[in-house]
Amino acid sequence: MSTKPTTHIADLTAFDCLALFKSRDLSPVEVIDDCMQRIDEVNCELNAFCFVNFEQAKAQARLSEARWMRGEPIGLLDGVPVTLKDVTLTRGMPTRWGSMSTSSDGPWNVDAPAAARLREAGAVILGKTTTPEYGFQGATHSSLYGITRNPWNPSLTPGGSSGGAAVAAALNLGLLHLGSDGGGSIRTPASFTGIFGFKPTFGYVPQWPASILTTLSHLGPMTRTVADAALMMRVLAQKDVRDGYAGPEYPFGDVPLASTLKGLRVAYSRDFGYVNVSKDILNVTDAAAQKIESFGAEVIEINPGLDDAGKTWNTFWYAGAARLLGRLNKEQRSLLEPKTLELAEQGLSLTLSEYLDAQEARVGFTAKMAAFHEKFDLLITPTMPVAPFPVGLTRPDPYDGDWSPFTSPFNLTQQPAASLPSGLDSNGLPVGLQLVGARYKDMTVLSAARVLESAFGHLTPPKRSAR
Repeated sequence: MSTKPTTHIADLTAFDCLALFKSRDLSPVEVIDDCMQRIDEVNCELNAFCFVNFEQAKAQARLSEARWMRGEPIGLLDGVPVTLKDVTLTRGMPTRWGSMSTSSDGPWNVDAPAAARLREAGAVILGKTTTPEYGFQGATHSSLYGITRNPWNPSLTPGGSSGGAAVAAALNLGLLHLGSDGGGSIRTPASFTGIFGFKPTFGYVPQWPASILTTLSHLGPMTRTVADAALMMRVLAQKDVRDGYAGPEYPFGDVPLASTLKGLRVAYSRDFGYVNVSKDILNVTDAAAQKIESFGAEVIEINPGLDDAGKTWNTFWYAGAARLLGRLNKEQRSLLEPKTLELAEQGLSLTLSEYLDAQEARVGFTAKMAAFHEKFDLLITPTMPVAPFPVGLTRPDPYDGDWSPFTSPFNLTQQPAASLPSGLDSNGLPVGLQLVGARYKDMTVLSAARVLESAFGHLTPPKRSAR
């Protein structure tokens, strides 16, 4: 099997590779070799991966090559290189949750549901991508792994907590990447790095062990294209008895490319009525809203009324950090980073009444958004109100207020939400547009995103020289 000289392997999508595998014009081994070479070139600088096992991946690719030569692929992703975030248990690979409080000893002999489904589909698991400690930051750096950098500008953060996966996706270091999202951890880095990130309806992608944030946390794909994300969802969204919160059967296969959004009613909120959004970002998202209208959708500017959602979400976030302390012994706690301890202390100060009040408020927000989507098929917003900020910081400085207010409400309500790259700001940095659908209307989000992707195009970071 050999590659036709029509394109570079680094530019291929998962769909491209699968078609070339089938025609025997490309081998999974060639794809893995190319990925590994490019990982070697950039990972020392950008730190997307915390663990890579080239020999294991190469062995998987050889087996896949043999299957394709026989015309007997074992699944939808046979030979496609994938990555998993360092919060997902993976057989044969350490899972450290980005924390010095964990051990590399293992044993690493169990696959979480997502890892198991990808492996069963024939995917080649390249390695694990970096995350901040236990995913408790919107930037990706830790005392265990160091700083992960944005490929658009290495002095800036890629966001978090799925920052390593976002960098890997932006540079096509592997084709499909699994992220997790408890308040924006897929969508924030997707926006900051110019990729597509999708948080599906809660329950479609099984999780085990349960997240420390329980029902706030979603697993989902981070990819260069919408079609690749939908392909990955077909594999991920299969029931697993280890997750008692598994939702109904996932409703679709591939997402066909349409040419119109006619018939869609779209609500556009520029700032939720109270968020301080960068003028640069508003210019890009205003233009995106006009583009949506040009595709035939009815676009109405309106705020959904989620003013107090951030406060409610914080209660669950702090409580999750406090729960973490209860799972660690004294020695492990001493190895936690100051920011994690600070969050845990805030959680420990919560009363039971405050926590139950937050539960009640969450129910109210969920009902409000359900009623909202009786009138609107989609809600669109900026994904982030700010541009990527310098590495090492946990939040932009200066910034007045909640710097990620558009993403976390939809973890409370468990709705599908995506970040789609919609352009560049005046500094040449990516800007994401968030698309939010009603619960279980994931197909609506992905279908609209694919139409818009055809108009916005793909964003590619500046070429990086070998180090």
